[in-house]
Formats: sequence, C-alpha cells, structure tokens
Amino acid sequence: MTEIDVEIWSDVMCPWCAVGYAQFTKAMEMVADEVAVTFRWMPFELDPDAPAEGGNALEHLAEKYGYTLEEAAAKRDQMEAAAEEAGFPLTYDGEGNAPDAMRWNTFNAHKLLRWALATKGPEVQTALKLAFFKAHFRERRNISDPQVLAEIAGEVPGLRSDDASEALGDDTLATATRLETERGREMGITAVPSFVIANKYLLQGAQGAENFAKALRNIANMEPAESA
Repeated sequence: MTEIDVEIWSDVMCPWCAVGYAQFTKAMEMVADEVAVTFRWMPFELDPDAPAEGGNALEHLAEKYGYTLEEAAAKRDQMEAAAEEAGFPLTYDGEGNAPDAMRWNTFNAHKLLRWALATKGPEVQTALKLAFFKAHFRERRNISDPQVLAEIAGEVPGLRSDDASEALGDDTLATATRLETERGREMGITAVPSFVIANKYLLQGAQGAENFAKALRNIANMEPAESA
C-alpha cells in the first residue's frame, strides 16, 4: 500500500471545486486497495476584493467572460448538470423561490477551515468544507458573515459555534491563512480546483473519476511504498 498526501486548493464558492472533489472521492474509492490517500483543503480566494455585501454571481459571470445574462445562465445550468452527474448536487434546496446566487468574500471561511484542520484534523476540516458548500449553493446563506459561518461550524460534529467565533477573531490565524494563500501563488496555483499530490504533481480542474484514479495509480507507482 502506498500512502499519498494531497493538498486540494479550492474556494468554498467554486462550483467546479465541489464537482472535482466528488470525482476525486470516487477515484479514491476506485484505488482504495492500492493507494491510501490523506488530503487537506488549502485556501484560494476567487474574489478576494469582494465587498462585504457580496455581488450577484450571474451578473459577475457575464461581466467576467463577456456573456449575456442568458449565456451565463446556460453556463450555470451546464455546471449544475455536471454536479448532478458527479453525485454532488448544487441546486437550491430551500423553500420557496431560490434567492439570487451570490459571490462572497470567503477569507473568513478559509480561516475557519484552517482552524478546523489545526484543531480537529482533516476529517473534520472536510466536514466543515462540505457544510460550507451546502450552505453556499443549496441554502444560499451568506458565507462572508462571521455569525453565519460560526452557526455553520456549530452544525458540524466536533465543532462549536463559540469556538468558531473566537477563531474568527484570531489575528494569528488570519496571518497564517494569508501566508498559505501566498504559498499557493508561489507554487503557481492560479485556478481551482488544483490537486497537489505528494508535494510534486499538479492536477487541475474537474477531470473525472477515472482520470483521477489513473493519476493516483501512476503517482503511487513512482512513490516509495509503505508496508500495509
């Protein structure tokens, strides 16, 4: 059995990060008899200059890529279809009409993800990451609001809202998160999702479970094996 460490650079409001994670999870299941994968989430901000009040996601997509609103909506529908196929639905799941999809400043969310990793380990960090995905895409909650973030953390087994609120006020944690973000830039992480495997190999995008599994097997064959 070969043990492989993976860093997943992503943002909590990145839909393709959710799709890529779902595909990567299936890939890990496909190679479970050959490769033991340990992974953790790393910070990448899609919109670090986003204002506190956020902004309309569809309008931002249209402006960024020169789409009409109709074209942007079609791109969104394609993404949601891909998410359904990957087994990680991202469509609104609340009551009544769906609120507008928003873009938020996600720095505080990344602070809490780093805090969860440092205090509880990668499994709890992943549970918090998935809770953030759900809150943003399926519930349309404001994931830039510290109170909302603390509430979401309190819904994750092993975490408490009060502790999350305290972590959000920790300047040392903010500095550490910024340093990790800068490390990603220095490594050449310019788009997400990005999977850095064994601290050497970079896979970018939602590549599909089969391609991820093939990459994990190939990399495992190049890495020293550990005794099972």
